Amino acid sequence: MLLDQRLIVIMIHYERDFYGWTQEQAALLRAGRLDDLDVSNLIEEIESMGRSERRELQSRLTVLLVHLLKWRFQPARRGRSWQLTLEEQRDKCLDVLQDNPSLSSKLGDILVRSYSQARLVASRETGIDRDDFPPACPWTYEQIIDIAYYPD
Repeated sequence: MLLDQRLIVIMIHYERDFYGWTQEQAALLRAGRLDDLDVSNLIEEIESMGRSERRELQSRLTVLLVHLLKWRFQPARRGRSWQLTLEEQRDKCLDVLQDNPSLSSKLGDILVRSYSQARLVASRETGIDRDDFPPACPWTYEQIIDIAYYPD
């Protein structure tokens, strides 16, 4: 009964003060008090952190692909701003992968989802019908992140 009450207190703390909960869990880990940890919420938060990194890469790739599509399909509008956006997003994609190398094994799926979203965003931003863009990503990941690559 006492154990159940302690868990309820931790869960309420988790929901009311996330920062405080994280600090408490870190202190418990440092002290080796593993039996006192809020394991179910720790698991949830660790999994959430992984999903967050995946979403970050997907978001960066989507922005990058939108600009590659705009570059390819609106040659008259090409400019320094688009070049800088491409360069920035390429760098940020590489940063995410450098910090999370295991995401490399998920690149295929992430790229498919990012390209699907990019077609929608590019259509909205350019007025070009989504079906006028290739249905599958026309570039390899290596081309996409190549600082010197600009589709013509």
